[in-house]
Amino acid sequence: MDPLEIARWQFGITTVYHFLMVPLTIGLGLVVAVLQTVWLRTGNEQWLRMTKFWGKLFLINFIMGVATGIVQEFQFGMAWSEYSRFVGDVFGAPLAMEALLAFFVESTFLGLWIFGWKKLPAKLHLATIWAASLASILSAYFILVANSWMQHPVGTEIVDRRAVMTDAWAVFTNNTALITFPHTVFGAFAVAGGFLLGISWFHLYRRRAEGIDTVDANGRVIVGEDLSKGRNRDKTDHKVWLSSLRIGAVVALVSFLGVAFSGHTQAQLMFEQQPMKMAAAEAACHDGTGFSVLTLGDVRTQGSTSCDDVTAVFELPGLLSYLANGDFETPVKGVNTLIPEYQEKYGTHYPDEEYLGQYAGQEINYVPVMEVTYWGFRLMITLGGLSAVAAAVALWLTRKGTVPHNKWVSRLALLGIAAPFGANSFGWIFTEMGRQPFVVAPNPQMGGIDQVFMYTAAAVSPTVSAGEMLFSTISLTLIYAVLLVVELVLLTRFIRGGVASSMPELNNDERKDEDKHDDDVLSFAY
Repeated sequence: MDPLEIARWQFGITTVYHFLMVPLTIGLGLVVAVLQTVWLRTGNEQWLRMTKFWGKLFLINFIMGVATGIVQEFQFGMAWSEYSRFVGDVFGAPLAMEALLAFFVESTFLGLWIFGWKKLPAKLHLATIWAASLASILSAYFILVANSWMQHPVGTEIVDRRAVMTDAWAVFTNNTALITFPHTVFGAFAVAGGFLLGISWFHLYRRRAEGIDTVDANGRVIVGEDLSKGRNRDKTDHKVWLSSLRIGAVVALVSFLGVAFSGHTQAQLMFEQQPMKMAAAEAACHDGTGFSVLTLGDVRTQGSTSCDDVTAVFELPGLLSYLANGDFETPVKGVNTLIPEYQEKYGTHYPDEEYLGQYAGQEINYVPVMEVTYWGFRLMITLGGLSAVAAAVALWLTRKGTVPHNKWVSRLALLGIAAPFGANSFGWIFTEMGRQPFVVAPNPQMGGIDQVFMYTAAAVSPTVSAGEMLFSTISLTLIYAVLLVVELVLLTRFIRGGVASSMPELNNDERKDEDKHDDDVLSFAY
């Protein structure tokens, strides 16, 4: 067993799971803040219901995100102590800023928002959710500053085999971070948009299936109500779901455009900063201009990082050059061209040093796992595009005020919630796996013996055994599996319960007004 491989699996499992929570927290938090703003300005109960329902789901997701995120901090010290020693001087500032915002500002203002209903002045209460939401977005920037430095180290020099920050402004304004931030945030809003769309479709379909809403001869909705089930099935309930669906679809469409434009700029930076990553993403073994739509290879020959037997089945001429250079003619370097360039710059073998363990003196393979980079890149684009198409179709199908009475379309809409989550996850897997064999990729604009980079093989904790690493990996994976079940059960319960799950008074109109007021906060929080 290789401790390095187990440590990478461990960090990959925990990071991808944690990242499922992050985009929904960022995107849904701002949506809830906007919904509450509209309610405060209009006084319309519809917007209050929307605020409390989506706010409840936001809180469940936020708490799970905090619980899973804490593990990340410990992994740096337990499994990746050499990495922590190398980057500590650089990462200290952005991670401290993120911690202050995520664990202090967000948590403090979310607490005020949860328990401030009918306790704080309305405008002050509204300010708390805006503060928490904006803090989550800002904290994301500081995390991306740290990650972008790993992709493109700037503002540092090597002192005693450690990266030492020499220019904080360069680190915080890294051009990689400046373009990765909007790309990530737009991806988060795409997740929130798909979340609103799928759940709202489910509730509109359920109203159709129960016969509450019908359609006339022209297909336009005839909104009904079933007050025997409480106000959770009144006409305002229909407005809640229709408005949520259409808002989600618009958010998803706008976010997709933002992701596409920022992603194009990000890809151009990757071609410049990490050419091997983009060549592997195309399985482009030779120089060329065509973008591969489908490439096949035999991974049984010399492993998954070999160019042997890789064949382009279908490609679009000129598109790869456009992605890289903005024209259709300039050839892009392929894997076979880049390998000798990397070997000349960074050596053909790992240094024969004790800290590299079993990798000391071994030959370096500069080509990342092409199956992961190639299909990760395409799944990211495909799932993102499907989300945008689904949003456009949803806007068209609901133009007459309701959804089709078709259970398969309804199930497809619910399944579609997963598409933007998948696009975000595959994008990050591609970004991180494509950087290998570096944990801190070298900056092509820097050179010489003081070049700042770190091999992944040098980053793992040297005193942690493979058995210990395997035990912690299995333990954390099982714990995360339990947390996943808990979150899905909680989300499913409150989603199926509709607005009444966060506003029980809708099903208990006979209670006195003062009773509703007394436990309104706790019923919403718990």
